Amino acid sequence: MSVNNISTPTPSNFSELENWLNERRVTEIECLAPDLTGVARGKILPRAKFTEDRGMRLPEAVVAIGVTGEFPKSGPYYDVINPNDRDMHLQPDPSTVRIVPWATDPTAQVIHDCFDRHGKLIPFAPRSVLRRVCKLYEDLGLDPVVAPELEFYLVARNTDPNTLLHPPIGRSGRAETSRQAYSIDAVNEFDPLFEEIYDFCEKMGLNVDTLIHEAGAGQMEINFFHDHPLGLADEVFFFKRTVREAAMRHNMYATFMAKPIAGEPGSAMHVHQSILDKATGKNIFSKSDGSPSDAFYHYIGGLQKHIPTAMALVAPYVNSYRRLARHTAAPINIEWGYDNRTVGIRSPISTPEARRIENRVIGADANPYVALAMTLACGYLGLKNKLQAKPEMKGDGYLSPYALPRSLGEALDWLRRDDDLREVLGEEFVTVYTEIKEIEFDEFMEVISPWEREHLLLHV
Repeated sequence: MSVNNISTPTPSNFSELENWLNERRVTEIECLAPDLTGVARGKILPRAKFTEDRGMRLPEAVVAIGVTGEFPKSGPYYDVINPNDRDMHLQPDPSTVRIVPWATDPTAQVIHDCFDRHGKLIPFAPRSVLRRVCKLYEDLGLDPVVAPELEFYLVARNTDPNTLLHPPIGRSGRAETSRQAYSIDAVNEFDPLFEEIYDFCEKMGLNVDTLIHEAGAGQMEINFFHDHPLGLADEVFFFKRTVREAAMRHNMYATFMAKPIAGEPGSAMHVHQSILDKATGKNIFSKSDGSPSDAFYHYIGGLQKHIPTAMALVAPYVNSYRRLARHTAAPINIEWGYDNRTVGIRSPISTPEARRIENRVIGADANPYVALAMTLACGYLGLKNKLQAKPEMKGDGYLSPYALPRSLGEALDWLRRDDDLREVLGEEFVTVYTEIKEIEFDEFMEVISPWEREHLLLHV
């Protein structure tokens, strides 16, 4: 199943936004700001209030909260976020307006950017950091293009965190008990759900492409058409929200956890990326004769040098590192190769005009804004510093040693030590992000797992 690439014009200013809302007789606006986890924070405003205010105020800390809802009470976090709990001003981006297709009354949703009292972007807000990285490319006369592939699991409703997850029951009345990679029949088991997802996506103007059944039981993948990074991050943000809502309407859950089910493959967000010369529109990864350019290898060199230290940004939770294991369809290092799915960095078969690099390290649980900022920042450093790529891996990448951190705690230590990456992403962003993740990691370390009780209780 697929829908055509939707090219419905979106508003570019407030006047066009008002016309868009009038045409659809919208009565309420969901004013959204993605936080560092990817959660939609904000307010729901009546139409008249939205038009009058053209924005809203929220505490700065709203976009700097961990997945548990906690935030640091002291330390470097407060060097960036004022302990007086000051407000930020959120301004709507008219181009992001979408209808809320599941709402009873005509309702729109609009993503907002976060500004301080001086009119500057809040540096640790997810959209801000992606805008910052895209601006670095713009200053070089370059235009990055990306295309995410997002995996997720459908699972039976689960209201008890202590109960294991398992696949939901489909039209046949049975749950999947075996892996059904690329099976059409397995996708058709959930036709009513996917028809509604595509209907919602079409009404929202999301540029989703193809749907496939992935390797895990109940695991799916959706592909997006290539586009500018900020617009695609918005679409992934909207899509995650949409899929969760649609699944619950069909008495199941959709989860983007990196490793929700033991013994099944993890879920990734593979990101294809290429860089265009803004003046010529040509792909800088290819020479005029069609062969790979120096820029192609420099970009790979940047990914290889900086992905390991940036892992906390795209493997953001303790669960994320369960996915990164040998022979589980997920990379364990940053080797690169042509059409090689055992490595972390893959260059798919393509024409010279479409030559691209696929980052296979990113987890489905990553915030899309942070994930795209991360991979483009690594590539940017490769281009800027002319970093050399390692020789191509032509064999099985799983036979090479681990080159990625094995836990969130280790990843946070590595991230703090990468001065180049911190400069590109912003000191404030890295400080706030790592402080929040330390809180989450500390909370997790207070939990005793069933494995520990099973193997250590009477044996040590």
